[in-house]
Amino acid sequence: MNGYGQSKVSQAAGNVRWLLGEFLGSVTGVVDAVVVSSDGLLLADSRDGGRSEQLSAIVSALTSLAAGAAGSLDRGTVKQTMVTMDQGHLVVMAISDGSCLGVYASLECDLGVVAYQMALLVERAGHALTPQVRSELHRTMAVR
Repeated sequence: MNGYGQSKVSQAAGNVRWLLGEFLGSVTGVVDAVVVSSDGLLLADSRDGGRSEQLSAIVSALTSLAAGAAGSLDRGTVKQTMVTMDQGHLVVMAISDGSCLGVYASLECDLGVVAYQMALLVERAGHALTPQVRSELHRTMAVR
């Protein structure tokens, strides 16, 4: 069994989860992170349980809203979206084929460092998120 409650996942799916966990553990100020598919499904989260479903729904809605705005303004695809709140930041970055990384970080974080580390994670995870891996990640998240 791994930390996510599944007994067996492919190495590629495990790598995506490992990368997300390492990101959470190594970037100061990051509170939570999720990987969300283009259709809004939670593929991976940095914490077992918690607010992952809620965060993935917010990330999906924000991604859709930003894409609609970019389309209406005829400005191409959205690369990154950020919302700053009284008590933190929500940063969303495109991964590949509509999948995205959503990160909630504290106000005390260095947003430059968070964004840079997110870009590195997006680069690494993007190569691993094949259609088969996305399907496997979604299936295993559903059985948690």
